[in-house]
Amino acid sequence: MRLRVEHTTRYEYDSPVAYALQQVKLTPKERPGQQLIHGWSVEIGGGTSQLHYTDHHGNGVDLIAVDPGSRELVIHCSGEVELISWDGVIGAHRGAMPLWIFLRPTPLTRAGRHVRALAAELGRDFASDIERAHALSKLILEKLPYSIGVTGADTSAEQALGGTGGVCQDHAHIFIAAMRHLGHPARYVSGYLMMNDRTHQDATHGWAEAHFDAIGWVGFDVSNGYSPDQRYIRVATGLDYHDAAPVRGMRFGAAQENLVVQLQVQQ
Repeated sequence: MRLRVEHTTRYEYDSPVAYALQQVKLTPKERPGQQLIHGWSVEIGGGTSQLHYTDHHGNGVDLIAVDPGSRELVIHCSGEVELISWDGVIGAHRGAMPLWIFLRPTPLTRAGRHVRALAAELGRDFASDIERAHALSKLILEKLPYSIGVTGADTSAEQALGGTGGVCQDHAHIFIAAMRHLGHPARYVSGYLMMNDRTHQDATHGWAEAHFDAIGWVGFDVSNGYSPDQRYIRVATGLDYHDAAPVRGMRFGAAQENLVVQLQVQQ
């Protein structure tokens, strides 16, 4: 399947900005089963690209400085991606990061009382570790229904699981924390998802991957209840959302910002 992505991120400031820097991770990873067609375009309005590099997780990163005195920054990404579905299987671990790193907890994925209780509720009656992981994914969604506006970018797995609802980021963090607690390396994935019922999306998507000795990395989209297929474009990976966030930045001054996102993903 070939997917076309048009993604515009617009920052509107209520006063001129003296200095701001954005770290952008919006270039899809190239790997077997996911290839860019004719490259990937990143166009900038109201700012200047300072540097493009590949980070320690193999993510493509653009550093973009807002032009001094600007009241708007526009980042427009577009391109076509050819995808082959392997039923969520990514395969063998590769890259500069050792596999054991993905067992390390972070502040967002620490397995505290709530996560440990969730893992214990699963029990042991499973034919395989992958079957147990799918059962965990289902249980997370039962415990924490999808709900917008309840959590934020810095909500941890423990905090989310102690609440009344969450979004894809929270579901992925809980899954990652529980899988690491159970002895499996796990990581966060950010990317694009083509929805079957619409072209325009509200935001990028997030899901999780866990590693199994016999098969390698396998994806789990807890929020939707299945493993990623050829409608999913993997963009960035990391220990948690902060490692794989599409856009993170800093700025000096008192200007307040308004964020507007326009995203289309279609076949």
